[in-house]
Amino acid sequence: MKVLAVILAAGQGTRMKSKRPKVLHPVAGEPMIKHVVRAVSKLRPHRLVVVVGYGAEEVRRALGDEYLYVEQEEQLGTGHALLQARQLLEGKGDTVLALFGDHPLITTKTLRRVLDENEKENAAITILTFHPLDPRGYGRIRRDSAGQVVGIIEEVAASEEEKGMEEVNDGVLCFREGWLWPHLEKIEPGGKGEYYLTDLLALAVEEGERVLALSPEDEEEALGVNSRIDLARAEAVIRQRIRERLMLSGVTMVDPPSTFIDSTVQVGQDTVLHPHTILEGKTTIGANCSIGPGSHLRDSKVGDGCTILYSLVEGAVLEEKVDVGPFSHLRPGTHLASGVQVGNFVEIKESYVGPGTKVGHFSYIGDATLGREVNVGAGTITCNYDGERKHRTIVEDHVFLGSDTMLVAPVKVGADAKTGAGSVVTKDVPPGSLAYGVPAQVKGKMKSELEENHS
Repeated sequence: MKVLAVILAAGQGTRMKSKRPKVLHPVAGEPMIKHVVRAVSKLRPHRLVVVVGYGAEEVRRALGDEYLYVEQEEQLGTGHALLQARQLLEGKGDTVLALFGDHPLITTKTLRRVLDENEKENAAITILTFHPLDPRGYGRIRRDSAGQVVGIIEEVAASEEEKGMEEVNDGVLCFREGWLWPHLEKIEPGGKGEYYLTDLLALAVEEGERVLALSPEDEEEALGVNSRIDLARAEAVIRQRIRERLMLSGVTMVDPPSTFIDSTVQVGQDTVLHPHTILEGKTTIGANCSIGPGSHLRDSKVGDGCTILYSLVEGAVLEEKVDVGPFSHLRPGTHLASGVQVGNFVEIKESYVGPGTKVGHFSYIGDATLGREVNVGAGTITCNYDGERKHRTIVEDHVFLGSDTMLVAPVKVGADAKTGAGSVVTKDVPPGSLAYGVPAQVKGKMKSELEENHS
């Protein structure tokens, strides 16, 4: 079966009260249409067309160039929207699957079932229906005395009695390709001048064609997003799915409801996520980590065996067995090597911190390179900005920085050197030297090195 998929994403979504195209409102960290595209893509359709309209360029940018696009310049209803894809799809497959870009909860499993049933029964149309608690805004399903679907009446055209019907259209429609296109042209405009895709059901029934109606196993899949309230509901459902998927893969969550994870995040086996942890963007976390409580990670890579406590980590890389926090901030460009310890109230940005180095507390490290097993005393600051430009600080291996050391960049502290407490380092410190004072002066070699030279 060659599947031709069409995602209808041309509407503005006036009930969202937003200038942003409705399908680009985020759900679990991604535009809602991306969830739809992902579910459809797993079917491996022969062609996938996205019908765009309001905010067309924004939608294209969000999805990328790997899909086909057609534009519905005038929003004249769902039937008119699907008709825009005719030139790209007619004669190219066996089945046309049409669905809306504002249904982020639909699953590949349900879509596959719709396609399979449509093919098995040689139906002209197969639709998904469900029974919401509040049917307002949905097209009502009409059935005959034998229980067969004979049509869908849109709410704007429904009588008061028809509005009382509980079964409604989910918005997923599957068509036999050869039947669809000539009949799509036969749809008459409704009261608002719109062409409703759902009017095709009545045409099929009149011709004696087979029309099927299925329901998703979990009716939450049918939830469309028409308002901010719907958006919040969809967010809750998808985040719960993410939590369940991760827990089934071997991740522990101490309090799942207070743990928020984007759909793009990956977490390794035997990692523990503590309460009030937020994981966003392209974050990846290795195995055997402890994250939280109260930690927020965004677009960061965390290796195996790391601990992050009450801290904000954004755009950072942590190798294995790194400890961070509490109350630290790792800003973009931070790279912590294996075994690094970052204590409380530390901020690091655009810096590499070498293996085994300790930045214990109350320090700022910016635009710096720290070597292996450096000890950074409390209150150490890299003075990296002169008011016009940023400058780098280099601290080589095994350096001991005394408390409240100010490193005025550009500056370099050589391997095995030491600074005294309160030093303001404005000039390079040679390897193995001791420097202290304001400004810091090199007072000679470290005692251990003098003893070594004397022996």
